[in-house]
Amino acid sequence: MYVDDPDYRFGANRRVVSALQQKNRVAATILKMKNLPDYASRTLSNPLYDFVERHPRLFVLSGAGISTESGIPCYRNTEGQRTGRAPILLKDFMGSEFARKRYWARSMIGWPLVAGAAPNAAHLAVARLERLGLFERLVTQNVDGLHTSAGNTDVIELHGNIGRVRCMECGDETSRAALQPRLIADNPSFVGLAALPVADGDAQLEGYDFEVFRTPSCMRCGGLLKPDVVFFGEGVPRTRVDAAAAALEQADAMLVLGSSLMVYSGFRFCEWAARAGKPIAAVNLGKTRADALLQLKVEAPCGPTLDALASELDQRLDKSA
Repeated sequence: MYVDDPDYRFGANRRVVSALQQKNRVAATILKMKNLPDYASRTLSNPLYDFVERHPRLFVLSGAGISTESGIPCYRNTEGQRTGRAPILLKDFMGSEFARKRYWARSMIGWPLVAGAAPNAAHLAVARLERLGLFERLVTQNVDGLHTSAGNTDVIELHGNIGRVRCMECGDETSRAALQPRLIADNPSFVGLAALPVADGDAQLEGYDFEVFRTPSCMRCGGLLKPDVVFFGEGVPRTRVDAAAAALEQADAMLVLGSSLMVYSGFRFCEWAARAGKPIAAVNLGKTRADALLQLKVEAPCGPTLDALASELDQRLDKSA
């Protein structure tokens, strides 16, 4: 759903990545932990514990992989390749009434999955880590709001929040939950349709007459409504990137959770961290764009891995108290 934004901080240049790859490749430690029982995950989580212990001011970046255990599909497979239909482009949404009809029809069917999702063990563990004082800042590429639901505070939602809808004319904001009954009332022929859920409240709804779908409009001015998320072809607001970059400058290390980093709006933080000499660790199933920049990679599900980490930190802090 998101755009690869042009870089503008730290004098970044994408060609520097090859040099950074060579510099960091020798130091990188790749820890494979696939399909392990809980006790083994806890035993082998020590390298991650050691990383966190050595770097108590973490810049944490999370992605779709942290929400899959809540039942929300992600865009990419373990090889970092996009699965399913390509997400809608901003120019199509803004310029085509048919594209908007199709988007809102799919959203009407797909929204209940996101609306009903609850924080999983990974979200709850991240909230515990924040309460332990280990964060400089949490930045998420996700739009599901589950970090906040889990108890994290002051989260930078880099790509917005699918739970909000904004009028592109007057700027009025409403909740996506409040919009759902209107969509249902205006489009009874679409009620009850079944479709495979995809990322961010979308659904694989195809083969229907979208021309008859009634798109929602602003209750205040009648203007065009858009979910308050960053579509592909749309820039991440500068204020969010600036706030995240400032937090990264203050941090002593970066921790990536459940992200392939294939989209540049997330990967650039790894570039900046590597250039600044800040070590990077990742917990992710499968390939990431930043593999060559990582000091530590834990290839395991986020839920049990982070739960084990938070529990170990809790126990060791209790013993030292």
